[in-house]
Amino acid sequence: MATDTTPTLTLDDYQFPTARLRRRITSKDRTPLVLIACGSFSPITFLHLRMFEMAADYARFNTEFEVVGAYLSCVGDAYKKTGLVKAEHRVNMCSLAVAGSSWLSVDPWEALHEEYLETAKVLDHFHQEINVEGGGVETPEGRKEAKIALLAGADLIQTMSTPGVWDPKDIDYILKNFGAFIVERTGTDIDEALSTLQPYTPNIFVIQQLVQNDISSTKIRLFRRRDMSIRYLVPEPVVNYIEEHNLYDEDGAASTSSADGKGKMAGESKGAPSGLKG
Repeated sequence: MATDTTPTLTLDDYQFPTARLRRRITSKDRTPLVLIACGSFSPITFLHLRMFEMAADYARFNTEFEVVGAYLSCVGDAYKKTGLVKAEHRVNMCSLAVAGSSWLSVDPWEALHEEYLETAKVLDHFHQEINVEGGGVETPEGRKEAKIALLAGADLIQTMSTPGVWDPKDIDYILKNFGAFIVERTGTDIDEALSTLQPYTPNIFVIQQLVQNDISSTKIRLFRRRDMSIRYLVPEPVVNYIEEHNLYDEDGAASTSSADGKGKMAGESKGAPSGLKG
């Protein structure tokens, strides 16, 4: 059964998570890289997690960077978006999803704020914690600042190239100072999205999906509303958490605590045979 893995926190209690952040690299030719995925994660899916693995492979084979850490940063409750459950739930689900990882972490700092924080401020926070207060990363040539980079799907770059969605100053600040690793997504024309961001292309790294995956949080929420199975689309502990807390279940239909759900694992299709013996 899933449990609430993150106790109720406040900013007064907050400590930056460093347990999975590597503080040393052995190659003098590499630059340490920390990947930051900012988003709603309502709920987190396997695609969110795969993006980190794809980015790590891309960095290893195509760049001079060496990944030393990665973080999920959930947007706070002030971000009024359809389907957004409380930040506490989203942080807990992310924590459950990465519990078995040796290098993925969840930073609750953004989620703990009552006010909405722009992505630029969140990336500044990671730079401050890792490079300023943390002193960067040890290398054979001394300490180096880690490159803090945004990790996102191609749909984010598309919004950056759409007039009126982002403040141009924020786009300039993020792409000049941090850069982005962008994973191609079905339905997004990456070339068109990049066409208005040409000055920043040296700091934008586009990652092809060799195995196409179009799982989205929106589809997971839709499946829940329609009382359909979400197993094998999100990590099993997250499925259990969603069931236990009746999340994305607007009319109560999706809860397997009902009579027709007896004998089934959390998230299983009610069209599948029951495990109960008659």
